[in-house]
Amino acid sequence: MITQFLKHCLLIFAGLLFIGNVNARNAPGLETISAAGLPGEAQQTLLLIKRGGPFPYSKDGAVFGNYEGLLPTQKRGYYREFTVKTPWVRHRGARRIVTGGELAAPREFFYTDDHYASFKRINE
Repeated sequence: MITQFLKHCLLIFAGLLFIGNVNARNAPGLETISAAGLPGEAQQTLLLIKRGGPFPYSKDGAVFGNYEGLLPTQKRGYYREFTVKTPWVRHRGARRIVTGGELAAPREFFYTDDHYASFKRINE
């Protein structure tokens, strides 16, 4: 009796986790930030993206896999990442702009300052 009850509880819990994960992956309700509200370095990176470069980091333009599932679900290759310089940091830091769409003509832009733990949609 108790074993069956525990199995039932586990199935419900697993179902709730799955539903929550699906909703997180497809959630359109990301916070937004205006391009003017971005840090200066992010504004510079955004301009470089729109100009097509040149980019200071070799990984700029690399495919972003969206493994965290925080951005809307898209086919692999839809998202690209670009480094936003962080003052006083000698490595790439945690800040990025992720674009969506064609590499040469992105349709949407996202900003993260915590290495993909959260994103804000950039409104222009």
